[in-house]
Amino acid sequence: MFAHIRNALSAPHAMTVTLAAAGILMVTMGTRQSLGLFVAPINSSSEIGIVAVSLALAIGQFSWGLAQPFAGFLSDRFGPAKVLVVGVFLLALGSALTPFMLSGFGLIVSMGLLISIGSGIGGFSVLIGATAQRIPAEARGPASGVINAGGSLGQFIGAPIFQGLIQAVGWAGSLWAMAIISLSALPLINRLTGTKTIHTHPQNFSEGDPFGKTICGAFANPNYFLLNLGFFTCGFHIAFLVTHLPGEVSLCGLPASVASWSLAIIGLSNIFGSLYAGQCVARFRSKYILAVMYGSRVLLILAYMLLPKTDWTFYIFAAGLGFTWLATVPPTAAIVGKLFGLRYLATLFGISMLSHQVGAFFGAYLGGVALAEWGNLDAMWIADMALAGIAALVNLPIREPQLKS
Repeated sequence: MFAHIRNALSAPHAMTVTLAAAGILMVTMGTRQSLGLFVAPINSSSEIGIVAVSLALAIGQFSWGLAQPFAGFLSDRFGPAKVLVVGVFLLALGSALTPFMLSGFGLIVSMGLLISIGSGIGGFSVLIGATAQRIPAEARGPASGVINAGGSLGQFIGAPIFQGLIQAVGWAGSLWAMAIISLSALPLINRLTGTKTIHTHPQNFSEGDPFGKTICGAFANPNYFLLNLGFFTCGFHIAFLVTHLPGEVSLCGLPASVASWSLAIIGLSNIFGSLYAGQCVARFRSKYILAVMYGSRVLLILAYMLLPKTDWTFYIFAAGLGFTWLATVPPTAAIVGKLFGLRYLATLFGISMLSHQVGAFFGAYLGGVALAEWGNLDAMWIADMALAGIAALVNLPIREPQLKS
């Protein structure tokens, strides 16, 4: 697998551009995906309440998605460098301010808006769009897998680090460390954007098609609607787990370390899942890849619900889920590129990410509501399993064009 990726990225600058994008995503996703670890400490040290904290993180899920099409548009229009710099500084600012925001509204501002918008600007839409426009067609699938793996590596490294910092210096000190770590992405931006774009050939639109015509054409395309519907359910699943898995671990009477290591295992497993997904994109129809990924989640959740809740149950469950966690991104981005070309890929994939994050809002918020109302997450697990099955089915009718350079 690694030899295939190395060969695919052997074109001039392809490896440099791809690794720079992966490094930026490692920072932005590593911080963002660790926010669930702060739910219990913030709730126990304040009178905000679990529902209010969940609402702030749910708004953050939506804000992260909403930022992506706008960031993608600005990147397509003015270039990604300045856009990414703004995103990194917003992420750092939100992390630094959160310890001073001990109210529901304050958490919405710092975690729900600043951190989330900053990490969204430095998220998939801008990074995958910028990379795809700078490397040959045959390298784009493997490159998207490597970039995605960078985000998972950030989660694998970030979760235990931030959990350890919470225990060592408190949750406030851990967030200030997060602000400093966020700034480490700045040197990588020039490595990504310093390479010139290459000529691209959209399939369904000419290179000169205006922005408005392309976007309207996308919204009128039923294939794009089905793709985004499946991605909506993916967002529900991921946000529910990343926000409330620590709470589920606590409900099962297990230590907080099980939650942090489970999140880390998800990230580690998704490194391999993302790389494999990027390789599969070059060989198989992406809609079938997505259908298999979503379908596997149904089986994994069912198995989790039936098994005794031990630490190893969580670790195995995390490894299984992690393999497809955000490995859905490469095939989803590939379908968007096949349908509409690369000229406005950052914008169009950003819209797909917005659909993903609308689902994420409901996954994060309704998990908090379920805990407050019933004291458990049983209803959420059933809903998550049902939505994963729907996601698998709606991808099958997509009329996916053959890949063209």
